[in-house]
Amino acid sequence: MAEKPVYYDSIKELILASAKTYNDDVAFRVKIKPGKTPEYKDYTYADFIENVNAVGTALYESGFKGGRIAIIGRNQYYWVVPHMACLFGGIVSVPIDKELPLGEMEDSLIRAGADAVIFDVKNKEQIDQIRANGRTKIREFICMNEKYDGLRTVEDLIEEGRALVASGKKEFIDYKPAAESMAILLFTSGTTSKSKAVMLSNRGIACNVADLLVFEVFDEHSTNICFLPFHHILGSTGLLFAIADGMRNVFSDGIRYIKQNLTEYGVTFFLGVPALIDKMYESVEKGVEKQGKTKTVERAKKLANFLLLFHIDIRRKLFKDIIAQMGGQLKYIISGGAPLSPAVSKGFTDLGIEIYQGYGLTETSPVLAAENKGHIRAGSIGRPLPAVEVDFKDKDEDGMGELCAKAPNVMIGYYNNDELTNEVIVDGWFHTGDLGYMDKDGYIFLTGRKKDMIVLKNGKKAFPEEIEILLNKIPGVLDSFVFGEPIDGDWTDLRIAVQVQYSAKEIQEIYGADTPDGIRNALWDKIKEVNQTIPHYKRVTDLYLTEEPFIKTTSLKIKRKEQLKRVLG
Repeated sequence: MAEKPVYYDSIKELILASAKTYNDDVAFRVKIKPGKTPEYKDYTYADFIENVNAVGTALYESGFKGGRIAIIGRNQYYWVVPHMACLFGGIVSVPIDKELPLGEMEDSLIRAGADAVIFDVKNKEQIDQIRANGRTKIREFICMNEKYDGLRTVEDLIEEGRALVASGKKEFIDYKPAAESMAILLFTSGTTSKSKAVMLSNRGIACNVADLLVFEVFDEHSTNICFLPFHHILGSTGLLFAIADGMRNVFSDGIRYIKQNLTEYGVTFFLGVPALIDKMYESVEKGVEKQGKTKTVERAKKLANFLLLFHIDIRRKLFKDIIAQMGGQLKYIISGGAPLSPAVSKGFTDLGIEIYQGYGLTETSPVLAAENKGHIRAGSIGRPLPAVEVDFKDKDEDGMGELCAKAPNVMIGYYNNDELTNEVIVDGWFHTGDLGYMDKDGYIFLTGRKKDMIVLKNGKKAFPEEIEILLNKIPGVLDSFVFGEPIDGDWTDLRIAVQVQYSAKEIQEIYGADTPDGIRNALWDKIKEVNQTIPHYKRVTDLYLTEEPFIKTTSLKIKRKEQLKRVLG
């Protein structure tokens, strides 16, 4: 860690300080015309702040000061500008998942008490239905990106706001958000049925970004692709970090175009979730295999790692063609949201791409701990950020306890739910629900979720995630769901079972199996091989098969209770 963090009371203070430093640098490159000869528009940091001030001033003029504005839509420049205007002007930003079913979207708007909605034209059908239902108290619907049904657009707000600022309206520009005030109201995608509304403070988010600025140091003028949805806190705090770090920010055209976008924009920095990062690495491996170069690449990795012992780094030159498959410029990957496979982490590192994983929750704005340059330990999620104090409560005989954190970036609480808030924040300590331990050097190791832990009759404990990571490496396995299965219907006596989602095509290609029994036998043989590598009590003893995708949250976590009901009926 190079220096001590510089803390600010609000996101506005932090971003304005950064924008001053990077005033003339490009903050956003926006594709305004797709196709074979695309056209782009660049917004400097000065342009961006001017747009934010204009939108904020227009929102003030429309009576939204002190209100709540929901934002619904895919990642784009006109999502970021109103979101930042809310954060700068003391208006609570309520990012909502654009993929929610209509009823849940409407319910979220009602629960949040939203005064206005800024929406993507692609969501117009849902918005039209919500407008027609008249169940919300929303005073205005604003379209993000194009003229629709006579509604104002974000561009209209920019024009109106500019004129107001020119006429001397400076209330928004002069406004100073209170440090402890709610900045964002965010619905967790939680793995339980009812989402929780999390209140995050100005100081908390600003503190988390300030910590990350000194904890994760990257090249100047990096290019960040805004891929993770902004309605997830990792996506929106990741964006704030990129802006505060003076990066150039670009937008993806969708998961199918990720490779093309990495090349097109010369992306150097990628923030993603393990499911996506795994797919990226799998694609790289398949490319190498297709060319018949697997053994050659493995030998080259050994040579490169040997030379690293003498501080000679030839990885990016040696693997230039492989890095070209990911755009050619990619230098840094940050993974969050779930445990990252050690094999994938090592794979990227061997190629000369720095990959770090971070750990946190929506309730902690979100990062509590992370890896960084020179501080990576196999199996660990890294060390706590500078402002984060960590303790492991209620340790068992093996020294494993629940990870608890005390930090400014811990949430204010759950909105309208003091009972639940008091359950998870006790004496100032936030209880994460994750079990683990810290080694003598301050590295944190997680073993699993407290609520997902499988307690066997002999008192031994097993965690689904650590077994799933191993099973997901089996060729032909798309995903796995490990759970405790009652023996003879007795929920006090469990065995470890797994449901495997498989690819019939891959199973046939790899194992030559195309009948239900053949597929089951091929996969069971592979599971038995995995069983030999883990303690006896953690071994899988029952197998269920499916080609159907598992029930998941929008952040790609398995909804375990719902999936268990599906498996066991």
